[in-house]
Amino acid sequence: MQIDLFYDTTCPWCCIGKRHLQLALAQWEGAPVTVRYRTFFLNEHLPAAGEDFRAYMQAKVGAHMPLEQLFAGPRQAGQRVGLHFDFDAITRSPNTLLSHRLIALAPDDAREAVIDAVYAAYFEQGRDIGDLETLVEVAGAAGLDREAMRALLQGDAAREQVQAEARWAQEAGISGVPFFIVDNRYA
Repeated sequence: MQIDLFYDTTCPWCCIGKRHLQLALAQWEGAPVTVRYRTFFLNEHLPAAGEDFRAYMQAKVGAHMPLEQLFAGPRQAGQRVGLHFDFDAITRSPNTLLSHRLIALAPDDAREAVIDAVYAAYFEQGRDIGDLETLVEVAGAAGLDREAMRALLQGDAAREQVQAEARWAQEAGISGVPFFIVDNRYA
């Protein structure tokens, strides 16, 4: 079985959905499963330097909802599956292109660990995952060669791949994430 998981690296619900998938697959006794992680941009128009997190989030929800109320849902859902979200630590809403490129460049056997490390850096430590140096550190902590990743990320490696995945998702009508496609038939 093949599962395509469309996600963004600043989406707490994607992090939670990924954890639910991991827990389900740990109990799965059927045919082998391959998970392909696919890029989705919640906001591809964020500047490369990102924006102030609280101001950005408040602008998204307007005056209709206090931010603490917005954050309560993912905090509670995350706790139920062993995830911690420290929204108070987050200061930047990053453009996620660079983090998706890092993940795409990770070897298949390290990709899931890199995704988890990116999520932890952002949601647990409040680090700016749009920043090259942050991502180089994340890559190194996940066992990847820091300098090789730095060189690849400074260039255009995997840029077209992640942009093509995001375009495909948009053209396929995917408007929210996490989004799962099973065996290219069931969404």
